Amino acid sequence: MSRVWLITGSSRGLGRALAEAVLASGDNLVATARDPGRLADLSERYGDQVLTLALDVTDEAAAAAAVEAGVKRFGRIDVLVNNAGYGNVGSIEDTSLADFRAQIETNLFGTIIMTKAVIALMRGQGAGHIIQFSSVGGRIGPAGRGAYSAAKFGVEGFSEVLAKEVAPFGIKVTVIEPGGFRTDFAGLSTVLAEGRQDYAETVGATVRFQREYDGRQPGDPAKAAAVVIHIAGLEEPPFRLLLGSDALRNVEKADAARIEADREWRAVSVSTDFEPDAEAGPMPWEKKAG
Repeated sequence: MSRVWLITGSSRGLGRALAEAVLASGDNLVATARDPGRLADLSERYGDQVLTLALDVTDEAAAAAAVEAGVKRFGRIDVLVNNAGYGNVGSIEDTSLADFRAQIETNLFGTIIMTKAVIALMRGQGAGHIIQFSSVGGRIGPAGRGAYSAAKFGVEGFSEVLAKEVAPFGIKVTVIEPGGFRTDFAGLSTVLAEGRQDYAETVGATVRFQREYDGRQPGDPAKAAAVVIHIAGLEEPPFRLLLGSDALRNVEKADAARIEADREWRAVSVSTDFEPDAEAGPMPWEKKAG
């Protein structure tokens, strides 16, 4: 039996690659984007197999309406893919609060809003799969991506809680963490601001790298789409899945450093435990007298 997908941000990048792969596989799709005109070719090619809708993921009413329209057309929603998002580059000091709020609204609150829009439906169905597109930036905080990483770290924590709460209802949750893929995410979709000279070696380095990286990313969007379709069909899909050799390499390095730092500071960490029968003694960093 064919599944019904709802994908946000279907007009470009990984969302577009996934939308095309879903339809090519024979599944039904609710394809959403801020500008549904960019999805017109999907309707022309796939007819009633696809429903294209305008959607701003930060609009709670619009999110509920998209889910309702999908159910009206196809009878259910089996897979929600929260893909819509963007990330500008600039120093925290120079990023306006308005820009922080806008990025967090789309990347984090958009994910929360869409997720909440399908939970009751999937709970009633006794099945469903919510796939959150996070990023390697949801595991590592690169210089210049304060707003984006704040949002994506939030998506990761939100999804950990979500997975525990909805598992008894037969709802699965997977967080996808892509590295660099050959989409326009590193190009037109991103505002790059090197900012003041003070940040030339940190934020400036990120901006220069991103400009040079555009078009040379190791990731293939079509292969990423194939992986997502595969895991959506698994009885026990992974909760987290890194995509791309660069993502795997960088996260493994960061995780190893994090574990080593925890070990180095272990004595300080455990020194704060309450011990009712123990005499107060020196803290780990204090030298004993004598």
